[in-house]
Amino acid sequence: MALMGQRIKELRKSKGLTQQELGKILNVTKVSICCYEKGTRTPSLDTLIDLSNFFRVSLDYFVGNDTFVVSNENKDYGMKMAKEEIAIIEELRKSSNDVVYNKLLEDPKRTIELINNRLRY
Repeated sequence: MALMGQRIKELRKSKGLTQQELGKILNVTKVSICCYEKGTRTPSLDTLIDLSNFFRVSLDYFVGNDTFVVSNENKDYGMKMAKEEIAIIEELRKSSNDVVYNKLLEDPKRTIELINNRLRY
């Protein structure tokens, strides 16, 4: 839920609000807002709807389903992705290091496990 927290924080800051002020608007504590933004707590559905209404964004935006991507091979197939996910894929494609991109295509799960293991240390 890190993406959701990041988006809540970006929206809050774009309105020039403190965590305290947003909490008061949503009738939750400053600590709750802080936890939502850090990704350590997930807002209730009611709070998520209130956030969506207040910031005038869709619920899909908070969960990363805000951009519809169509397959190059099959124009009838598409899926929703976060713009951040699309940026990662675009950067991988542009990367001069084709090894990482090819390993991801070859065995995505294993490659992600290897990256996660490296990041832990």
